[in-house]
Amino acid sequence: MNNTEVRQQINQYLDVLSSEHLQLVADFLAYLADKESEDATQELLDIPGFIESFKIGKKDIAEGQVKNWRTLSSSH
Repeated sequence: MNNTEVRQQINQYLDVLSSEHLQLVADFLAYLADKESEDATQELLDIPGFIESFKIGKKDIAEGQVKNWRTLSSSH
């Protein structure tokens, strides 16, 4: 089943739920979205040297030590 079909099926179920159950679904979806976001954050934090590199990047941006990505040439 593709995403469009799944969304259609979800919408069909939502159409018959009470307000109380709709709120329960909304809360559960919020939980899943937060969990997915936390997992993505943890994946970044697990990259060796990521935190230090991120800090250096933020410092470079604050100091204006950046290049416009539009002016960079592709190596391909």
